[in-house]
Amino acid sequence: MAHAASRTARWHGSPVQLATKLTAPVLGGIVYGLWAAAIGRDAGPITGWNVLLGVVAAVAFVAGYLGLRLLGTHLPRELRAAAWAGFAGVAVGFLHGLTGSSVLRSAAVAFAVAAGAFVVVFYRFYTTEG
Repeated sequence: MAHAASRTARWHGSPVQLATKLTAPVLGGIVYGLWAAAIGRDAGPITGWNVLLGVVAAVAFVAGYLGLRLLGTHLPRELRAAAWAGFAGVAVGFLHGLTGSSVLRSAAVAFAVAAGAFVVVFYRFYTTEG
């Protein structure tokens, strides 16, 4: 018995909508990567390792951001707020860790940022969801 061929998934929005959805993560990733590379450089000369650090940090930031944007809509508001708070805490904690401070201090900064982000994001989700 013959079956119809399955259709491939396609983007149904306009290119402008796609560009709008990708602008924030890409620009955020560029800024994050440049910031990480600048901290890692520590006023020394630009090396290949600094460039690699910036590129990897930018790609990881964009992947995390897009992953949360895609998968976050399927989570309840509490878990979504916790996921965004964890993302913010890890991002800031990593940058703080590049400065050469202790792991404990970087973890404390990451936790403080994550706690603040959780309060703000949870409040936003709680007041805007129907």
